[in-house]
Amino acid sequence: MEQVKKEKNELWEWSKALLIAFGLAAIIRFFLFTPIVVDGESMMPTLKNGDRMVVNKIGYMVGEPDRYDIVVFHAPEQKNYIKRVIGLPGDHVEYKNDQLYINGKAMDEPYLDQYKSEITEGTLTDDFTLKEITQEEEIPKGYIFVMGDNRRYSKDSRHIGLVAIDEVIGNTNIVFWPLNEIGFIK
Repeated sequence: MEQVKKEKNELWEWSKALLIAFGLAAIIRFFLFTPIVVDGESMMPTLKNGDRMVVNKIGYMVGEPDRYDIVVFHAPEQKNYIKRVIGLPGDHVEYKNDQLYINGKAMDEPYLDQYKSEITEGTLTDDFTLKEITQEEEIPKGYIFVMGDNRRYSKDSRHIGLVAIDEVIGNTNIVFWPLNEIGFIK
């Protein structure tokens, strides 16, 4: 009798431990961190097709992204996109002669240096102004302008328009697969 009671108690303790573990895992995945797989080449050379990354949701539940963050957001095609934040609310965005201008000031984009050095003809990024693309003089409050690092082959704000900050899931800067690519992204 004592043995049966002890076994039931042990089974109950294991069941509670498993329920708590699954509950914590669900909470962490839903509210804090989630994995994502890069689908496509729009963020090359920074990210490669098939890279597996961790999306950090913590800062995006209350705030807005920082310029140059790599963010994951819900795109119009019912997919999640991974792009880099270029423009923030209140910004005037322009590209001219392969140079990014924010509010009239030339901005460095060191993450594009490798790609620009490999181009044999033309520019990496075609000229545009925010007004030409969105009919807005500046990015409205609650929105961001995003672009892929592979500017010639990226479906981004130049095509889908501004992204509502509410659609941003989180930022990502940690690759965990493949093993030879593990590390932080800039």
